[in-house]
Amino acid sequence: MENNENKPFPVNKGMKEWTKMKGENAWTMFKVISEFVEGFETMNHIGPCISIFGSARTKPGTHYYELTTQVASRLVQEGFGVITGGGPGVMEAGNKGAHEAGGLSVGLNIDLPFEQSHNPYIDPEHNLNYRYFFVRKVMFVKYAQAFIAMPGGFGTMDELFEVLTLIQTKKITKVPVILVGKTFWKGMNEWIEKIMLEQEGNISPDDMNLLPITDDPEEIIQIINDFYSSQDGKLTPNYEL
Repeated sequence: MENNENKPFPVNKGMKEWTKMKGENAWTMFKVISEFVEGFETMNHIGPCISIFGSARTKPGTHYYELTTQVASRLVQEGFGVITGGGPGVMEAGNKGAHEAGGLSVGLNIDLPFEQSHNPYIDPEHNLNYRYFFVRKVMFVKYAQAFIAMPGGFGTMDELFEVLTLIQTKKITKVPVILVGKTFWKGMNEWIEKIMLEQEGNISPDDMNLLPITDDPEEIIQIINDFYSSQDGKLTPNYEL
């Protein structure tokens, strides 16, 4: 019998080849699994939470920083914990509002080469660190009863549209997704409606209902409470893996 153990994989003529392939790639799976295990063991016990997305560059004392703090405080008063990305800016404001209101304050930090460091308002036992964005996103989504998107950059857009895609494709339970900041989100919302929906037909009319926009913390609370009153008040994680 021919021994193929040391034979290279066949390559189609003209196909590009790797200049270097790490031998450790298979072992990377153990790093990924360890992050999932740590996340599940912590997050399975936290109870219903709301995930807040937004820019790391938002400064204390600015409008959206203070508004995020206020929103997080109101969420705690309604019985929810708060999950953020654990860093500065909007994330810090969300954790600060939850912490000062005496509620659960969770931070899902990510190792980045130049900016991320955890803020001081996260519960020490709920301060998680991630190497991989995709593991962190699972934790953001699985344990959230609603999502609040404050103004942000590419990272905020990435998180927002991933959640919308998962809801649209029924990969997770439909939950409220609320955009906060009418001035900030107005142009994007109009583009989605005029171009995505009306001009190109790339989404359905019902998809526009997934994106309420407000500047009012009380309206945020009302949207969430109205949603769960129509769901018989049932609160469960978004999906089973």
